[in-house]
Amino acid sequence: MIAKDLHMHTAYCDGKDTPEDMVLSAVDKGLDTVGISGHSYTFFDESYCMQKEDIPRYIAELRYLRAKYFDRIHVLCGVEQDYYSDYPTDEFDYIIGSVHYIKVGNEYIPVDESVEILRAAVQKHFGGDVYALCELYFDTVADVVEKTRCDIIGHFDLISKFIEREPLFDTEHPRYVKAWKAAVDRLVTYDVPFEINTGAISRGYRTQPYPDEEMIAYIKAKGGRLILSSDAHSKENVAYKFEEYEPLINEL
Repeated sequence: MIAKDLHMHTAYCDGKDTPEDMVLSAVDKGLDTVGISGHSYTFFDESYCMQKEDIPRYIAELRYLRAKYFDRIHVLCGVEQDYYSDYPTDEFDYIIGSVHYIKVGNEYIPVDESVEILRAAVQKHFGGDVYALCELYFDTVADVVEKTRCDIIGHFDLISKFIEREPLFDTEHPRYVKAWKAAVDRLVTYDVPFEINTGAISRGYRTQPYPDEEMIAYIKAKGGRLILSSDAHSKENVAYKFEEYEPLINEL
Protein backbone atom coordinates (compact mmCIF):
# COMPACT_ATOMS: atom_id res chain seq x y z
CA MET A 1 0.00 0.00 0.00
CA ILE A 2 1.24 3.48 -0.90
CA ALA A 3 1.25 5.21 2.48
CA LYS A 4 2.50 8.68 1.54
CA ASP A 5 0.88 11.63 -0.20
CA LEU A 6 3.07 14.71 -0.51
CA HIS A 7 1.14 16.95 -2.91
CA MET A 8 -1.94 18.76 -1.63
CA HIS A 9 -3.30 22.25 -1.17
CA THR A 10 -5.27 23.98 1.56
CA ALA A 11 -7.13 27.23 2.11
CA TYR A 12 -3.75 28.93 2.40
CA CYS A 13 -3.74 28.91 -1.41
CA ASP A 14 -6.33 27.51 -3.83
CA GLY A 15 -7.47 24.57 -1.72
CA LYS A 16 -10.76 24.22 0.12
CA ASP A 17 -9.90 22.84 3.55
CA THR A 18 -7.53 23.54 6.44
CA PRO A 19 -4.19 21.79 6.89
CA GLU A 20 -5.62 19.92 9.86
CA ASP A 21 -8.55 18.70 7.73
CA MET A 22 -6.06 17.29 5.23
CA VAL A 23 -3.94 15.66 7.92
CA LEU A 24 -6.95 13.98 9.53
CA SER A 25 -8.14 12.75 6.12
CA ALA A 26 -4.71 11.21 5.56
CA VAL A 27 -4.93 9.53 8.98
CA ASP A 28 -8.38 8.15 8.15
CA LYS A 29 -7.04 6.74 4.88
CA GLY A 30 -4.23 4.90 6.61
CA LEU A 31 -1.29 6.99 5.42
CA ASP A 32 1.87 7.12 7.51
CA THR A 33 3.16 10.38 5.97
CA VAL A 34 1.34 13.45 4.69
CA GLY A 35 2.86 16.52 3.07
CA ILE A 36 1.09 19.82 2.55
CA SER A 37 2.57 21.68 -0.42
CA GLY A 38 1.15 25.19 -0.68
CA HIS A 39 1.63 27.06 -3.94
CA SER A 40 4.67 29.31 -3.74
CA TYR A 41 4.17 33.04 -3.92
CA THR A 42 4.24 34.32 -7.51
CA PHE A 43 4.56 38.10 -7.64
CA PHE A 44 2.97 38.34 -11.10
CA ASP A 45 -0.15 36.32 -10.21
CA GLU A 46 -1.48 36.26 -6.64
CA SER A 47 -4.84 34.71 -7.53
CA TYR A 48 -4.03 31.12 -6.52
CA CYS A 49 -0.88 31.12 -4.40
CA MET A 50 0.00 31.62 -0.75
CA GLN A 51 0.35 35.26 0.18
CA LYS A 52 3.74 36.38 1.41
CA GLU A 53 2.41 37.51 4.78
CA ASP A 54 0.73 34.13 5.37
CA ILE A 55 3.72 31.88 4.72
CA PRO A 56 5.28 32.14 8.20
CA ARG A 57 1.91 31.23 9.73
CA TYR A 58 1.58 28.33 7.28
CA ILE A 59 4.97 26.95 8.32
CA ALA A 60 4.19 27.41 12.01
CA GLU A 61 0.83 25.65 11.66
CA LEU A 62 2.37 22.66 9.91
CA ARG A 63 5.01 22.38 12.62
CA TYR A 64 2.27 22.49 15.24
CA LEU A 65 0.33 19.74 13.44
CA ARG A 66 3.48 17.63 13.21
CA ALA A 67 3.79 17.76 16.98
CA LYS A 68 0.08 17.31 17.62
CA TYR A 69 -0.24 14.16 15.50
CA PHE A 70 3.29 12.78 15.86
CA ASP A 71 1.99 9.46 17.20
CA ARG A 72 -0.52 9.02 14.35
CA ILE A 73 1.17 10.33 11.20
CA HIS A 74 4.31 12.12 10.06
CA VAL A 75 3.44 15.64 8.86
CA LEU A 76 5.73 17.48 6.42
CA CYS A 77 5.65 21.13 5.46
CA GLY A 78 6.31 21.45 1.74
CA VAL A 79 5.93 23.95 -1.05
CA GLU A 80 4.99 23.62 -4.70
CA GLN A 81 7.57 25.99 -6.11
CA ASP A 82 6.59 27.46 -9.43
CA TYR A 83 9.42 27.80 -11.93
CA TYR A 84 9.01 31.58 -11.92
CA SER A 85 8.61 32.04 -8.16
CA ASP A 86 11.43 33.81 -6.38
CA TYR A 87 10.26 33.14 -2.82
CA PRO A 88 12.93 31.38 -0.70
CA THR A 89 12.43 27.67 -0.01
CA ASP A 90 14.93 27.17 2.82
CA GLU A 91 12.34 26.70 5.57
CA PHE A 92 10.33 23.97 3.84
CA ASP A 93 10.85 20.23 4.35
CA TYR A 94 10.68 19.49 0.62
CA ILE A 95 9.99 21.13 -2.73
CA ILE A 96 7.76 20.12 -5.62
CA GLY A 97 9.02 21.86 -8.75
CA SER A 98 6.29 22.78 -11.21
CA VAL A 99 5.77 24.84 -14.34
CA HIS A 100 2.39 26.59 -14.41
CA TYR A 101 3.34 29.32 -16.90
CA ILE A 102 5.33 29.94 -20.00
CA LYS A 103 6.99 33.33 -20.31
CA VAL A 104 7.10 35.28 -23.55
CA GLY A 105 8.78 38.65 -23.21
CA ASN A 106 7.33 40.12 -20.02
CA GLU A 107 4.11 38.12 -20.21
CA TYR A 108 3.43 35.08 -18.02
CA ILE A 109 0.92 32.79 -19.70
CA PRO A 110 -0.79 30.18 -17.48
CA VAL A 111 -0.93 26.77 -19.14
CA ASP A 112 -3.61 25.28 -16.87
CA GLU A 113 -6.23 28.01 -16.59
CA SER A 114 -8.22 27.66 -19.80
CA VAL A 115 -8.05 26.56 -23.43
CA GLU A 116 -9.06 30.07 -24.45
CA ILE A 117 -5.94 31.56 -22.84
CA LEU A 118 -3.73 29.04 -24.62
CA ARG A 119 -5.44 29.55 -27.96
CA ALA A 120 -5.04 33.32 -27.68
CA ALA A 121 -1.36 32.90 -26.77
CA VAL A 122 -0.78 30.70 -29.81
CA GLN A 123 -2.12 33.42 -32.08
CA LYS A 124 -0.46 36.34 -30.28
CA HIS A 125 3.00 34.94 -29.68
CA PHE A 126 3.51 31.86 -31.88
CA GLY A 127 1.97 32.79 -35.22
CA GLY A 128 -0.71 30.14 -34.85
CA ASP A 129 1.81 27.36 -34.25
CA VAL A 130 0.53 25.51 -31.17
CA TYR A 131 3.49 23.11 -31.18
CA ALA A 132 5.88 26.03 -30.76
CA LEU A 133 4.01 26.84 -27.54
CA CYS A 134 4.25 23.20 -26.44
CA GLU A 135 7.98 23.16 -27.22
CA LEU A 136 8.54 26.25 -25.07
CA TYR A 137 6.58 24.63 -22.25
CA PHE A 138 8.64 21.43 -22.28
CA ASP A 139 11.88 23.39 -22.67
CA THR A 140 10.92 25.15 -19.44
CA VAL A 141 9.93 21.90 -17.71
CA ALA A 142 13.29 20.41 -18.66
CA ASP A 143 14.94 23.08 -16.52
CA VAL A 144 12.62 22.83 -13.49
CA VAL A 145 15.00 20.81 -11.29
CA GLU A 146 17.92 23.12 -12.01
CA LYS A 147 15.78 26.21 -11.35
CA THR A 148 13.81 25.14 -8.27
CA ARG A 149 16.18 22.54 -6.73
CA CYS A 150 13.10 20.43 -6.20
CA ASP A 151 12.76 17.01 -4.61
CA ILE A 152 9.78 16.01 -6.80
CA ILE A 153 8.90 16.95 -10.40
CA GLY A 154 5.27 18.10 -10.46
CA HIS A 155 2.67 17.22 -13.11
CA PHE A 156 5.14 16.87 -15.97
CA ASP A 157 2.59 17.37 -18.79
CA LEU A 158 0.30 19.96 -17.17
CA ILE A 159 -0.13 21.63 -20.55
CA SER A 160 -2.36 18.70 -21.56
CA LYS A 161 -4.86 19.39 -18.76
CA PHE A 162 -7.73 20.14 -21.16
CA ILE A 163 -6.78 17.71 -23.92
CA GLU A 164 -9.69 15.33 -23.30
CA ARG A 165 -12.31 18.07 -23.14
CA GLU A 166 -11.15 20.34 -25.94
CA PRO A 167 -8.06 19.10 -27.80
CA LEU A 168 -5.97 22.10 -28.77
CA PHE A 169 -3.17 19.90 -30.09
CA ASP A 170 -2.40 16.27 -30.90
CA THR A 171 -0.37 14.54 -28.20
CA GLU A 172 0.85 12.07 -30.85
CA HIS A 173 2.22 14.81 -33.11
CA PRO A 174 5.96 14.23 -33.75
CA ARG A 175 6.95 17.67 -32.50
CA TYR A 176 5.00 17.25 -29.26
CA VAL A 177 6.45 13.80 -28.66
CA LYS A 178 9.97 14.98 -29.44
CA ALA A 179 9.57 17.91 -27.02
CA TRP A 180 8.41 15.87 -24.04
CA LYS A 181 10.94 13.12 -24.63
CA ALA A 182 13.75 15.67 -24.71
CA ALA A 183 12.50 17.03 -21.38
CA VAL A 184 12.42 13.55 -19.84
CA ASP A 185 15.91 12.79 -21.17
CA ARG A 186 17.27 15.83 -19.39
CA LEU A 187 15.29 15.46 -16.16
CA VAL A 188 16.18 11.81 -15.52
CA THR A 189 19.83 12.82 -15.21
CA TYR A 190 19.00 14.54 -11.89
CA ASP A 191 17.54 11.35 -10.34
CA VAL A 192 14.56 13.32 -9.00
CA PRO A 193 11.26 11.42 -9.02
CA PHE A 194 8.40 12.36 -11.31
CA GLU A 195 5.00 12.32 -9.67
CA ILE A 196 2.08 10.34 -11.01
CA ASN A 197 -0.46 13.06 -10.26
CA THR A 198 -4.15 12.11 -9.98
CA GLY A 199 -5.41 15.65 -9.34
CA ALA A 200 -6.88 16.31 -12.78
CA ILE A 201 -8.85 13.05 -12.52
CA SER A 202 -10.35 13.94 -9.15
CA ARG A 203 -11.36 17.37 -10.44
CA GLY A 204 -12.94 15.97 -13.60
CA TYR A 205 -10.54 17.28 -16.25
CA ARG A 206 -8.88 14.03 -17.29
CA THR A 207 -9.30 10.28 -17.10
CA GLN A 208 -5.52 9.70 -16.95
CA PRO A 209 -2.98 11.07 -14.50
CA TYR A 210 -0.12 13.42 -15.24
CA PRO A 211 2.00 12.13 -16.92
CA ASP A 212 -0.02 9.80 -19.12
CA GLU A 213 0.79 6.12 -19.45
CA GLU A 214 2.97 6.51 -22.55
CA MET A 215 5.11 9.06 -20.76
CA ILE A 216 5.27 6.91 -17.63
CA ALA A 217 6.55 4.00 -19.71
CA TYR A 218 9.22 6.22 -21.29
CA ILE A 219 10.30 7.63 -17.92
CA LYS A 220 10.65 4.10 -16.54
CA ALA A 221 12.55 2.94 -19.62
CA LYS A 222 15.00 5.80 -19.11
CA GLY A 223 15.55 4.81 -15.49
CA GLY A 224 13.39 7.54 -13.98
CA ARG A 225 11.71 7.20 -10.61
CA LEU A 226 8.02 7.79 -9.89
CA ILE A 227 5.85 8.51 -6.86
CA LEU A 228 2.10 8.89 -6.43
CA SER A 229 0.61 12.29 -5.63
CA SER A 230 -3.04 13.30 -5.30
CA ASP A 231 -2.63 17.07 -5.79
CA ALA A 232 -5.73 17.16 -3.60
CA HIS A 233 -7.49 20.51 -3.18
CA SER A 234 -10.00 19.07 -0.71
CA LYS A 235 -9.83 16.52 2.08
CA GLU A 236 -11.97 14.02 0.17
CA ASN A 237 -9.33 13.67 -2.54
CA VAL A 238 -6.30 12.88 -0.40
CA ALA A 239 -4.61 9.75 -1.86
CA TYR A 240 -7.14 9.78 -4.72
CA LYS A 241 -7.10 6.56 -6.77
CA PHE A 242 -3.77 5.49 -5.26
CA GLU A 243 -4.97 1.89 -5.19
CA GLU A 244 -5.55 2.01 -8.96
CA TYR A 245 -2.13 3.41 -9.85
CA GLU A 246 -0.11 1.70 -7.15
CA PRO A 247 0.90 -1.13 -9.53
CA LEU A 248 2.81 1.40 -11.64
CA ILE A 249 4.93 2.18 -8.59
CA ASN A 250 5.34 -1.40 -7.42
CA GLU A 251 6.70 -2.44 -10.80
CA LEU A 252 9.78 -0.29 -10.26
